[in-house]
Amino acid sequence: MDYDLLFDLPNRLGGGTIVPLLLAVLLIVLIMKGIRIVPQSEQHVVERFGRLRSVLSPGINFVIPFLDRVAHKVSILERQLPTASQDAITSDNVLVQVDTSVFYRILEPEKTVYRIRDVDAAIATTVAGIVRAEIGRGELDEVQSNRSVLMDTIKKNVEAAVDDWGIEVTRAEILDVNLDQATRDAMLQQLNAERERRAAVTRSEGQRRSVELEADARLYAAEQAAKARRVEADAEAYATGVVAATLKEHGLESAQYRVALKQVEAIGEFARGEGKQTILLPSSAMEVFGEAFDMFRKKP
Repeated sequence: MDYDLLFDLPNRLGGGTIVPLLLAVLLIVLIMKGIRIVPQSEQHVVERFGRLRSVLSPGINFVIPFLDRVAHKVSILERQLPTASQDAITSDNVLVQVDTSVFYRILEPEKTVYRIRDVDAAIATTVAGIVRAEIGRGELDEVQSNRSVLMDTIKKNVEAAVDDWGIEVTRAEILDVNLDQATRDAMLQQLNAERERRAAVTRSEGQRRSVELEADARLYAAEQAAKARRVEADAEAYATGVVAATLKEHGLESAQYRVALKQVEAIGEFARGEGKQTILLPSSAMEVFGEAFDMFRKKP
């Protein structure tokens, strides 16, 4: 580079030309210093003489050059704290190890940068204390069964604690609840005992149901037998009534005629059977035929 030419530039341009040139350069520098383009995922905190002046939103912003400076560039994207594990004791004196994870984002950068030094560590400490306090209020069974309710409670408490830091807690997750080996063994024994109890109850209920069904069957059989006896009794009563009505209406001879006629019909049916048959009639049979014939002849 020819330095002699550079130093000789003012003489070549003349005294009236250097001043406008310097002013133009200064104007360009001022414009470049006065324009701040903020990315969509950030917000910039501007200070003037060491004090908070403004917060620049995403897009084109204007500041006063050499007086205002961007002191902090804060990301407004949602962040996730590293998974943290902390010990806690339930109300029934069970030691558990809880794995938690918290998601948050910065809404007011000026509060975050001027009120807390290490926001991640502060949130992690706050979450650990709240988790221990909330788990200590319930028993182990409640902690395991009502995990969603517990997470909502932790989230609300953390939000209230970090509100002064300009932070919004979007999610608070309980990833796992771990137990020590002694507690696991005790719970396993309790689970086996509960299974045995349920099996015994099931067997007892089955036996009781079997006895009930057998008793119902016997009762049903007795009811049916009673109904059969009732039907037979009704039939006998009806037959007796018919005989009584016949005797009343036609007299004794009509009843004897009907009985003799039925006996003759029965003997005839037996004689019409297949094959050669020998019919032995008692001596009174002939009397029956005779009585039937006499009754038939006398019957008007």
